[in-house]
Amino acid sequence: MREVKSVAQRVAPGSWGAHRSIGAAVRDARPGGVITVQAGTYTEGLVLDKDIVLVAKGTVRLVAPRGPAVTVHSGRAELRGFTLVSPAPREAAVLLRGGEPVLRDCEITGGRVEVAAAAAPLLSGCSVRQAEGMAVRLTGTSRTTLEALTVGGCSGDGVVVEDEAALELTDALVDGVAGRGIVVTAGAHAALTRCEIRGSGAAAVLVDGHASAALRECRLYEANGQGVWVRGTAGRSPGPQGHRPWDVGPTGEDRDPVAASSSADDAVRSADRIQGVRLRDCEIFRTGRSGVLAEDASAIVLDRCHVHRTTGAAVLVTGEAVAELVSVRAVDCADTALVVSATGNATARDSTFARTGANGVYATGEAEVSLTGCTVRETTYTAVHLGGSARVKARDCGIGGTPEYGARVTERAELLAERCEVTDVELTGLCVEGGDAALRDCRIEGDRDGVRLITTHRPLLADCAVTSIGETGVRVGRDTGARLENVTITGATTGLLLEEDSTVLVEGGAVRESRGSGVVVYAGARPTVHGLTVASAAKNALYVGDGGEGRYDDCHFTGSRFPAVYAGARSRILLRRCVVDGTETDLLRDEEAEVYAQDCHVEDVADPVLPTLPPPPVQQGSTPVPGLRRAVGAGGTAGEGEQDPEARESAAAKLEDLRAELDRLVGLEGVKRDVVTLTKLMQMVKAREDAGLAPPPLSRHLVFAGNPGTGKTTVARLYGGFLAALGLLSRGHLVEADRGDLVGEYVGHTAPKTTAVFRRALGGVLFIDEAYSLVPSGQFTDFGSEAVSTLVKLMEDHRDEVVVIVAGYPNEMNRLLESNAGLASRFTRTLYFDDYSSSELVRIIEHQADSHQYTFAPQTTAALHDYFEMLPRGEQFGNGRSARQVFQRMTERHAQRVSELGLSAVDLASADEELLTTLLPVDLPPEEVL
Repeated sequence: MREVKSVAQRVAPGSWGAHRSIGAAVRDARPGGVITVQAGTYTEGLVLDKDIVLVAKGTVRLVAPRGPAVTVHSGRAELRGFTLVSPAPREAAVLLRGGEPVLRDCEITGGRVEVAAAAAPLLSGCSVRQAEGMAVRLTGTSRTTLEALTVGGCSGDGVVVEDEAALELTDALVDGVAGRGIVVTAGAHAALTRCEIRGSGAAAVLVDGHASAALRECRLYEANGQGVWVRGTAGRSPGPQGHRPWDVGPTGEDRDPVAASSSADDAVRSADRIQGVRLRDCEIFRTGRSGVLAEDASAIVLDRCHVHRTTGAAVLVTGEAVAELVSVRAVDCADTALVVSATGNATARDSTFARTGANGVYATGEAEVSLTGCTVRETTYTAVHLGGSARVKARDCGIGGTPEYGARVTERAELLAERCEVTDVELTGLCVEGGDAALRDCRIEGDRDGVRLITTHRPLLADCAVTSIGETGVRVGRDTGARLENVTITGATTGLLLEEDSTVLVEGGAVRESRGSGVVVYAGARPTVHGLTVASAAKNALYVGDGGEGRYDDCHFTGSRFPAVYAGARSRILLRRCVVDGTETDLLRDEEAEVYAQDCHVEDVADPVLPTLPPPPVQQGSTPVPGLRRAVGAGGTAGEGEQDPEARESAAAKLEDLRAELDRLVGLEGVKRDVVTLTKLMQMVKAREDAGLAPPPLSRHLVFAGNPGTGKTTVARLYGGFLAALGLLSRGHLVEADRGDLVGEYVGHTAPKTTAVFRRALGGVLFIDEAYSLVPSGQFTDFGSEAVSTLVKLMEDHRDEVVVIVAGYPNEMNRLLESNAGLASRFTRTLYFDDYSSSELVRIIEHQADSHQYTFAPQTTAALHDYFEMLPRGEQFGNGRSARQVFQRMTERHAQRVSELGLSAVDLASADEELLTTLLPVDLPPEEVL
């Protein structure tokens, strides 16, 4: 049988042997046929469902009388060089429902291109203009390839990818669309290469829902809104095997650079956490809002991108979004370069944040930020600002070039920095105001202060170099604790300034070339200084002001122009094994100063005083003593083992006050006896330490077992106060925590969270309520076990600096201790908090009433007792908390009852006091209210 070859068809109205309409030629054409169409305007709509090729000869306009100009249902139809016109700008001019159609060098005007169902079209060299609503819409499970596409003059969005559709867009120009340039939503995916999106409305690119996108070598600019806007839930992968769009590809070239350039652990974490949107070698600039906005639970990776000249933040990460930045330049923006807020998480490597109209990096809320090898410079405000409960890790970063602070940590935020440099700062290099910080091997400069610490936490500086040309090198504020390990301070008027009532531990390091005194200690400050060198101070090496204190061991004071050590009135200092040389006078002291010296060495001093001073009357044990008040006696005449009478009286008075407060607690008789017994044991521990004897093997950590509302938190606070009064804790403050404060959401998140909470408790008591929730029953892979292991190690490393109390239901607490051998060995004593009896609950309410100036009618007390006897005591019953709720409801019902008497304001003001203060049985709330 002979093969039937397809015959070329021709459309030329008025010509002999040619079709008068394109539709007629299509109907007559066989599969594989070619139809040539002569120049002209054809008013018809084509429906294609076969493999044919239509070629325009000259300018061919296909104008649809209604509906689409071209509809493809199936097959491989191809159109070349046509102008396709729709009469309805908000409808489809080209509708591709199936098959693998191809449009080359076509111009679509007055309507959109819509790809639906499972169609897989190719559009090359085409343009879409003057559409309304959207220019290109891709839906269903379609797979569309667009090459050299031009979209312009459209009143809506440029290209919209919906449902499960996929788009590959190359060398495209989306210009001047009123809406969003590219929209990828639902479960769709788009890959853009060498595209230019200019002059869009709300966003150049919007990725929403579960959608994903990958952009390479694209330019996004002059958007009225965001450059790239990512929102939805694309950032949370379903698990370790979750699909990441940029991991696919025949060559493997598109592997995530973040995972590739980090450690194996970091790579695993990135693979588990990140999917969504990826930009590589892209430029985003001149945007009306942020250059990049990631919000909700989305995720984005920026790789070698340049974001600049934005009106809003260059990169903004908020909600639960996750962002990774690799070799990104975020510069020349009118706002902050990188903002991370809410619970956002951002990691930046080898990136630059510079020349900003606000901060360089700003983190707030519960944000987490990691900066490695980054540069933050030339900012209008503080270079790196932390607020809220944000946590920032910085490693090998350069920070500075700001008229304000290099890094500022406020509220409850935390900064962890390693091998960073802070330079060219007009105010303070590092300022910690209320937050916490730990810096290692950092170089910090500030024109006013190098480092300023004002916080209830205990910041750490280790192996750091601090330089200042202004007031102070390191300034520790009032009531602030800090730890300085091998810190070198150069320049400044005062090298190290310790303000009133501060508590600082200094280990090693040096203070050099101060224009005033090297170390200045204000009233009430109680530093413990080991191995510090103070050299070439223009005034004193060590200046202890009136009422200052401190212990200084193995220090070297050299080359000071004023007396090496000055002790003001009522100051108390102890110098042990210190060396003084290169100065005319080793010590100048006020008459009321108490200065003790032991094994000190003085060289080249005309009239040395230190060798003539008496040694301390009390020998110290191995436990560091933060202040001299616990280290030496008064006047230097007390016998061996005697303590300062003023300090002893103050401690005794404090203990008596705490004992009285404990006695005032309702019920808890067994707990009170246990606390008193522990206090006596601790007094013995303190006495043995003061006598230079080893302390007995006694664990200070406790388990509080009992139901909610039984006074566990109150007793924990008092216990910390007892230990502080005895000198066994430096502060005795209480830090409360629960599972949410200690346990992270992903691998590697828990240990830092636990450590941060533990650090806040140093010097006091860490109280973990419902501690059993750290080891949920039946769950063996929960991150809570990591928190427990971290706690055990920290308790060992800081066994003399903190007390940990775990609390919860008795049975559940047993399960907690059995979960970890280290826990069981450290918690050897349990205090049991019994539920309150009805009589005790009545007493609690009576105390509440008395403190708020209310009284009970005689019958009210009996009614209260009966009320609690009848009240169900299920899981919702809160003991003391329930009693306080009853009292609150009684006062509310009393107010309601009095108001219903109809008295005017004048009558109420003159009413009998008994009416305004007496609670009656009718004021008791119904039982079901609780």
